[in-house]
Amino acid sequence: MKIRTTAVSLMVATILLSVCALTALGQTSVSNSITIPPSSVAKSSDGGARAYTDLIIEAGPMTGVPQPYGGPPYSGYFYETPASISCIYGLVPSILGCNPNVVAENPSRGGRAIALVDAYDYSAAAADLDVFTAQFGIATANIQVVFAPFGGTTPGSCTGPATQPLSAAGTGWDIEEALDIQYSHAMAPQAALYLVEAQSNYFTDLLCAVSTASTLVAAAGGGEVSMSWGTGEPAYFSAQYPTQTSMDPVFTQKDVVYFSSSGDSPGPHWPSTSSNVVAVGGTTLSTNATTGDFLREESWADAGGGKSIVETRPTYQSNIAYLVGDQRGTPDMAAVANPDTGVWIYNSTALGFGVWFIVGGTSVASPLVAGIVNASASFSTSSFLELSKIYAKPSAFTDITYGPCGLYIGNIAGIGWDFCTGWGSPRGYTGK
Repeated sequence: MKIRTTAVSLMVATILLSVCALTALGQTSVSNSITIPPSSVAKSSDGGARAYTDLIIEAGPMTGVPQPYGGPPYSGYFYETPASISCIYGLVPSILGCNPNVVAENPSRGGRAIALVDAYDYSAAAADLDVFTAQFGIATANIQVVFAPFGGTTPGSCTGPATQPLSAAGTGWDIEEALDIQYSHAMAPQAALYLVEAQSNYFTDLLCAVSTASTLVAAAGGGEVSMSWGTGEPAYFSAQYPTQTSMDPVFTQKDVVYFSSSGDSPGPHWPSTSSNVVAVGGTTLSTNATTGDFLREESWADAGGGKSIVETRPTYQSNIAYLVGDQRGTPDMAAVANPDTGVWIYNSTALGFGVWFIVGGTSVASPLVAGIVNASASFSTSSFLELSKIYAKPSAFTDITYGPCGLYIGNIAGIGWDFCTGWGSPRGYTGK
């Protein structure tokens, strides 16, 4: 039985209990609780001024002696690896079943730059990424950790020195950052990687970090910025930033395409609802519980998405006006996010020593898709042009036609674009 733990104070306790349940050397121990980390729990006391991650911990930490390099760190589980996801999405030659314990070929493409924007400092980012790439046989990363300054009074502006932020250890942001850099790099291992750390999860600081990331990516010749955080609509942040739409111009740097997770609860979430951002929703990768072979992709009931109550419909969504009316509809596309069919990540800061976790949430989908788009080498000069390309060629995606989502599970994935999965999940590199 899995219990979804939402109390912030229980995150560390849940993790530590699973460590205390160690079995004999060489075996694996795993917590059986789904944990919502503190970084993903909205507090009413914040008054909407802070962002929250779209991250769920399905299992972990995994303990014991890992398997030799080249595949999952532990056998007997059917959680997804970079290679199995790449097999399912047609990024590498297909192997029947795309079994995570069998398929081993990873993507080898990528170029220019990808920036991941997060809050607080993940001190072991580069070292943990090295462990991850070695385990799965992925090319070594070219990563740079960048401290963003504090946010200014104008959306996206910065002020003061770019000092090292407070530690993310144990907050959930460190696990989020591990996920972001590990799966964006896995999908586009030849791209330069920037982890841009905001001083805090206040929107003022995060939007300064987005501007910092945008400058870095543009200077590298272009690429992608991924944001696995946000808030529900309407997004009223503070007296300084009074409305949601006043934030949207931050995502317009030339030669940069912006991606955002659509949220881990029903309904529209900003910044994915911005017309200047590619909204990435969540799916479920159903697997045969006995063999580990991939069966089908469905919607994920908890994924965010819906009709924005603030943002108007952009012109690239004219072909779905009959569904969204005059408002922006999300998501635009989707990828693996259900924590029950989650992915392996490695982190050494949450507990003070290195462990493997299984994580999910649309926090997986955004950096994953940003990496796939980077590896497609199309390099659109704006999110608007990238989105126009997506809406002009829906055949470039695998249409997800099964499963519910939304408030009161009132939406159903069906033929064509829908509020559960947009146009569907990636199908190779074409049309991205």
